[in-house]
Amino acid sequence: MQLSPTLAWLVDAASDSPGADRLLAELGAHLVADGVPLAAGALTLEVPHPLIAKRTWLWRADSRRVIEALGFAPGGLAPDPPNDAGRRWLRDIAGGEVHEDIVGRPDGPQLGWIGPRPFTADEIEQLRQAARFAATPLAVLAARATLRATLDAYLGKRSAERVLAAPLRRDLGETIQAALLYADLRNFTSLSETNPPADVIAALDAWFDRIAGAVHAFGGEVLKFIGDGVLAIFPVIEASPRRACDAALRAAGAAEAGMVYLNAERRGQGLPPLAFGAALHLGEMLWGNIGAANRLDFTAIGPAVNLASRLEGLCKPLGRTVLVSGALAAETDTPLIALGSHSLRGIAAPCEVFALPETQARTS
Repeated sequence: MQLSPTLAWLVDAASDSPGADRLLAELGAHLVADGVPLAAGALTLEVPHPLIAKRTWLWRADSRRVIEALGFAPGGLAPDPPNDAGRRWLRDIAGGEVHEDIVGRPDGPQLGWIGPRPFTADEIEQLRQAARFAATPLAVLAARATLRATLDAYLGKRSAERVLAAPLRRDLGETIQAALLYADLRNFTSLSETNPPADVIAALDAWFDRIAGAVHAFGGEVLKFIGDGVLAIFPVIEASPRRACDAALRAAGAAEAGMVYLNAERRGQGLPPLAFGAALHLGEMLWGNIGAANRLDFTAIGPAVNLASRLEGLCKPLGRTVLVSGALAAETDTPLIALGSHSLRGIAAPCEVFALPETQARTS
């Protein structure tokens, strides 16, 4: 049996498509070249993501462009995921009348097409054959998307890219320069001992939303949630570290603002406010795999990480929410208040310590 060019491509090359958008566009182009009149197509994949339930790619034959629509999970950024986003979009461009659409199982990848006129019986059979042959490359894409979404959620985007690109060995890593942000909730032990576990988890999630949201908004990446603490980095990707340092400072300020609003909500609910401390530092660290022979962790380690952690411990005795090391302060024009030189536990040399002005930082 001789396969059509479309089916041959689905067997031989479609699984190597770099993404669902490319697969949809190339499949549509192959079907058109095989004589199937298409106006548009849609492909929907479920995604294991904390916020996104489904991703739908929409292709138009006239422009050959692909756009993406997201369906958010319940409790995420929208109330309900649009389970039929692709089908509804096809109906819209067809003027309300779907001549024919070919879709997969409701619980799997969904592939749909619309034509400028009703499809003939032979054209419908071509589309159904293509849908059957597309099952394997779509399964490959879905598995790849699942792996990437899972790693992104647990490791962060940059770290996930490094893990996917390197062998799973603990002797691999690289030294990078970055602005570090280490933040920690105050009085967490008391909070956890005097409240039900569900309330403690809700408080932690709200705190992490504010600090991680601020980090991500300014281009940083959360490396670790450590109990009630957070370790985040802003990698230096230019000749000067100034941009990374400024981003870390802005993220710290945004986290403070977010906590002000959160604590206003908590007071309105009769709950105590949450206080935190954060330290910012600039330095080099080893970014890579550590762990046992068969159980790895991707993280950052080194003197810079240790200093940031110890510096955060000075926030409470100095009555400040955000402290900045001399190394980071030297790389920014942001006005800072000098607090003198301080010894840090386990750190040989004293550290010059700075704080944000009171107009930007609040004591806790």
